[in-house]
Amino acid sequence: MTTRRFAVAVLAALALSACQKSGPDKLAFKGIDLTGAEYARQLNLTDQDGRARSLADFKGKVLVVFFGFTQCPDVCPTTMAEVAEVKRSLGADGDKVQGIFVTVDPERDTAALLKAYLASFDPGFIGLRGSEEQTKAVAKEFKVFYAKVPGKTPDTYTVDHTAASFIFDTEGRVRVYARYGSGAQALADDIKLLLAERKG
Repeated sequence: MTTRRFAVAVLAALALSACQKSGPDKLAFKGIDLTGAEYARQLNLTDQDGRARSLADFKGKVLVVFFGFTQCPDVCPTTMAEVAEVKRSLGADGDKVQGIFVTVDPERDTAALLKAYLASFDPGFIGLRGSEEQTKAVAKEFKVFYAKVPGKTPDTYTVDHTAASFIFDTEGRVRVYARYGSGAQALADDIKLLLAERKG
């Protein structure tokens, strides 16, 4: 092969490699790999302090987004406790992890209630809420299911909802679907992969 042909072959190989490597490299997540998903791309709601928030506000951090409600008896508090545990276990890197709780019960979950609820897990956690219409739109964007289940009185209803967390990388792209029950270690392992990817 002549030098010119070799150079052309090398350039073609590099071009092919660049095409194949478009987007983040595939990582061995414990959760379901959502890299490249065309949903969960917007999250525009108000936080517990009344500030409008979007995914762009958290660039540079790994986000763990969970949809739930403060009167949830088990899944929600367990998940938030696990995220808090993972943050603590990461030491200094824990500051690069942001827990976000999106309420699917804006009727009862006031900003003040969200603030108090999340502070019991981690003072840095952010609660997001919107109107019924905004909540439906965000749930649709994330492909999250939720539905009221009537109680004995109008105020004692509960809410069935998707029990999983969405993990975003530091560029604000959804990367992992972490099923409820996987445990704090699996969550920590996936977060560490995304933090290492950022350093790389």
